[in-house]
Amino acid sequence: MEKILRELDPKRIPQHVAIIMDGNGRWAQRQGKSRLEGHRSAIQAVREAVESAAEIGVRYLTLYAFSTENWHRPAEEVEGLMHLLSQVLEREEAQLVRDGVRLRVIGMMERLPSAVSQRLHKTQEKTRSGDRLTLVLALSYGARQDILQAAQRLALEVQKGYLAPEEIEEATFRSFLSTRDIPDPELLIRTSGEQRISNFLLWECAYTEFVFLPTLWPDFRREHFYQAVWEYQQRERRFGRVLSS
Repeated sequence: MEKILRELDPKRIPQHVAIIMDGNGRWAQRQGKSRLEGHRSAIQAVREAVESAAEIGVRYLTLYAFSTENWHRPAEEVEGLMHLLSQVLEREEAQLVRDGVRLRVIGMMERLPSAVSQRLHKTQEKTRSGDRLTLVLALSYGARQDILQAAQRLALEVQKGYLAPEEIEEATFRSFLSTRDIPDPELLIRTSGEQRISNFLLWECAYTEFVFLPTLWPDFRREHFYQAVWEYQQRERRFGRVLSS
């Protein structure tokens, strides 16, 4: 791990890293445990990702914690996940404050249980002065839903006469997304070997570099984070341009 860390170029650290935390269920199955135990065992992986990001100077870390599609999972698993989320936030809140980590949430928070929503609001308020790392939790989040809601709000502005259709540009549309004040991720990591982005940050990932890891999320550690950043640094980012030699 130390070797990989030494090889990282401090001038090319991505400002924003996003992670699709996948593999909790398969990890639990292999361990002969319940799916909820798989989610509980993933807490350490979240800590490792947050600490690793802060250590090397990443400014934003977005974790895909619960998608809009996840509401279709068994009620017992969803209820357990929500209870686990509240417990973790309560337990980790003071550490986030000490570490200078500011919590943000994107997604349809109105669908969350009131106790979870209240805890999220409290933790966001408590950590609002954190300036080392912004930890963005995508909860009850779906990129298509976010884009659709942005289009609806934009259409309403046009209908009211506040905006003309010909005035709509990329920046205009972006200002209606839930991520409007968060830079696009330069790097997206997905664990468990799956190679898709599953309705996550579709607009924002137009020029994102993807790194797919075979590691199941509960087994994710600092060295995996550093390895993904190292791989990102080996790539040439052109943004559609031809770079001069």
